[in-house]
Parts: sequence; C-alpha cells; structure tokens
Amino acid sequence: MTVWLLLLAFVLLSGASFRYLGIGFGDLLAAESRGQMLEYALGFFPPDASAAFLARTLRGSLETLAISAIGTLLAAFMGLLLAVPAAGRLGLPARAASRLLLNFLRSIPELVWAMLMVLAAGLGPFAGTLALAVHTSGVLGRLFAETLENTPPEPTLALRHAGSPTALAFLYGTLPGVMPQLTSYTLYRWENNIRMAAVLGLVGAGGLGMMLYMSLALFKQGEAATVIIAMLILVAIVDALSAWLRRWLGRPGS
Repeated sequence: MTVWLLLLAFVLLSGASFRYLGIGFGDLLAAESRGQMLEYALGFFPPDASAAFLARTLRGSLETLAISAIGTLLAAFMGLLLAVPAAGRLGLPARAASRLLLNFLRSIPELVWAMLMVLAAGLGPFAGTLALAVHTSGVLGRLFAETLENTPPEPTLALRHAGSPTALAFLYGTLPGVMPQLTSYTLYRWENNIRMAAVLGLVGAGGLGMMLYMSLALFKQGEAATVIIAMLILVAIVDALSAWLRRWLGRPGS
C-alpha cells in the first residue's frame, strides 16, 4: 500500500511540476520545431577533419586530460588532509569544522567554482584545474572520512602504545588498510572530472570545452562535431583505464 501511495504522490508531483513550468511537448513535436532541429543537426556533418583543426583538437584533448588529472590529484591530497579531522581523529571541534568545510566545498557546483577561478586567475586551464580541485576536495574528503571512520583502530592504537608519533601511527597503521579504497574513490572521481573538465571550458577554463564553446558560438558545427567526437574518445579511454586500474588494485596481493 505504501509503495502505491508513493507512486501516486510521484505522479501527482510530476504533473504539478509540468503544469507549473508550462512545459508542453506539443511545441517540441511540431513540424516547424522538428524541421529546425533537423536542419541544425545536419550542420554537424561532416565533422571538420582538416589537419590544422585536428592538431588543435589533439592539443585541447591533452589539455583537458591534464586539467582533470592535476585537479583530481590535488583534490585527493587536500581531501585526505581534511578527512583525518572529519573522521574524528583530532577531536569533536575539528570534526565539526572540517565537515562544515567539506560540505561547503562540494555544495558549490564546479561551474560556479570555475567562474570564480576565472575571475581570480584569468582564462585558461589553471582556472579549470583549481575549480575541479576545490569541488572534488569536498567530495573525496567526505568519502575518505567515511572510510576512515569504518577502519578498525587497533593497528594505529598498537603503534601509539608502542611509542610511535601520531602521524607515523596513522601512516603505517591506518593508511595501508584503506589505501585501495581511497585509490578507487580517486579513480572514480577522475572519470567524472574528465567529463567535467570538458564542460568547464564553456566558461573559459580551457581545454576541449572552450573549443566547443567557440565553435558553437561561431556556428561552425563541423568543428563542434570534431570536438564532441574527441570528447567521447577521451572519456572512453579514461573510463577503460580507470576500470582496469580498479580491477588491478582489487586483486589479492596487488
């Protein structure tokens, strides 16, 4: 009975949302709209395959890859630093403050961070790298903190009782046991960041996204099609590499 009530509430809410927003699929399916969409879509074919533009696309792909990789690496480092107090390892006040900071970092979308970084650092890949690093720090920090909270404290406590400093006890007692999980989270976020790095270029943060924005703004659909294909290839390569690394890390003895 509860499931049917929830389903009914969802249907009613969806209907009310359509009515409030004034969304009508009739306009979308009208003959004039279909003709305009078809005409615009046909403009993307054939993709621009000139040597000069392919070279620019390759440089943009490498730039997008570098933005995502460096941003994720910085985020993993900052996330781990914030995860230690967020997991309660340094007391309740530090836990509350670090969790508040993590919530703040990840609650602001990457595009908003990118616009702020563009104002601070100017147009280019540096702004995109900083935007990804700041937002992903909040995401990874929260995931890392939950992992540390679920880690048995006995190895670290044993090292502390043996006289090891707190930092060394964490480094040798806690980190080896959680490193595969932390690495898996980092690789997964890298997959997401390679897509977001392409989008961040729309606000001037460099890479393929900036090329796509310029091509669409100048109504050069052929160039835009080439950039979109490069994005798809880049995402597929990174996804395959990340999945292989996670499987390799999950093997016994690796």
